[in-house]
Amino acid sequence: MIDTGAVFSKCKQYRYDLWRLWDKEKGSVAFIMLNPSTADETKNDPTVERCQRFAKLWGFGGMYVCNIFAFRTTYPKELLKMGKPIGPRNNAMILKRAKEAQKVVCAWGNHGIHLERGDKLLLLLKKEGIAPETFGLTQMGQPKHPLYLRKTAKTTLF
Repeated sequence: MIDTGAVFSKCKQYRYDLWRLWDKEKGSVAFIMLNPSTADETKNDPTVERCQRFAKLWGFGGMYVCNIFAFRTTYPKELLKMGKPIGPRNNAMILKRAKEAQKVVCAWGNHGIHLERGDKLLLLLKKEGIAPETFGLTQMGQPKHPLYLRKTAKTTLF
């Protein structure tokens, strides 16, 4: 039985947390990506599906998904137009999950430069003693997004 869930704002425009836990004895990985798309309490989107495959392949019993921007959209460019894409509860939830997980993977892609959000979050994680990993960096120096990576992709310290 898989424990699945998500935390949304009352208006449902922001998703702060999503989890899939299938074996609590094996620990978890936290993925910190750009923004939530269509995944919810029970339904995966392609990115969440890919992250779940990585988590299982790496031997974890669960995963958390947080995002540097909590605003839900299937079009990342919409974040550029949004007045408050981060969400008021976002940093607290990211830190909570990053501290609970045995591995933290930053994977927000090039749009993480918006509002310097990626750099600011990386500093926040490191200030809290968290050593995040990435699948590598884009040409813009941002952590690669997992969706189109090979299933054999490895992570290294960020």
